[in-house]
Amino acid sequence: MFCSYCGKELAPHAVVCTGCGAASPSAPSAPGTVPAAPAAGPQTRSRLGAGLLGIFLGSLGVHRFYLGFTGIGLAQLLLTVLSPLTCGLTWLIAAAWGFIEGILVLVGVIDRDAQGELLRD
Repeated sequence: MFCSYCGKELAPHAVVCTGCGAASPSAPSAPGTVPAAPAAGPQTRSRLGAGLLGIFLGSLGVHRFYLGFTGIGLAQLLLTVLSPLTCGLTWLIAAAWGFIEGILVLVGVIDRDAQGELLRD
């Protein structure tokens, strides 16, 4: 049997999942109760952290690497690395791009990471 929240294999008589803490589907529960959702684990990423990384280090794509979007992060990093060849123009583009994305993360427009999980507050 596998956990319906994280997919980890459960022991035959497990009451809770050792991976995420969710109640096992076979665990006895009181009548009329709803099983609790697993608590936010260490894999959940912070909205505040991603937003601040975007504002201060957005030209390097650090916030996108943090959220798991490595392709976009590499694009922003490449624009910054190429800035000496363009007299800083590509750095300005990457910095503005990162700053705007940092604001969008903080206000909640960008609210999910690359795995589709909601960012925690």
